[in-house]
Amino acid sequence: MARSGRSMDWGFPRWRGYGSSRETAQVRICDRHNCNEPGNCPAPKSPNSRERWYFCEKHAAEYNKGWNYFEGLDKEEAEARARSEQRDNAGYAEAQHYGWAGSGDGSRSADEMRALEVLGLDPDATFEDVKKAWRARAKELHPDVRPGDEAAARAFQAAQVAYEVLRQAEERREWKG
Repeated sequence: MARSGRSMDWGFPRWRGYGSSRETAQVRICDRHNCNEPGNCPAPKSPNSRERWYFCEKHAAEYNKGWNYFEGLDKEEAEARARSEQRDNAGYAEAQHYGWAGSGDGSRSADEMRALEVLGLDPDATFEDVKKAWRARAKELHPDVRPGDEAAARAFQAAQVAYEVLRQAEERREWKG
């Protein structure tokens, strides 16, 4: 004679779930034909409609590929909207110095980035790398080494200016730091 209140899990409570329900979680599948990925990116079916398609990330990017934010606006209105977007989002630029990595994280100015390009360096180059690159360029392009070569003279001057920009930026960082 078996008791009706007895469990059939043989004393192993982990064999059953912590909750008494055994319902499955609802996962919406991508609305794109033959795609079985989860559709977690809603997209409107038509303008001003509450109906939505639900795509995976890949198909949402494909759906939005040809979308033009400034469609239907004339040139002046588009420029005004672009200016207002930049103005409204300018506050995020204040936090750009909170980076994860070295100098390539947005802490260098546009002038510093152009100077690094002139010297042929990566955005995260240290000042020691800058010194080495500048010395190598100077030895290669100096007017005493290449007398009468106008292209080498211009390249030497560009390297000189790039080094000065990076040296002054490094001094400012040391002074602040």
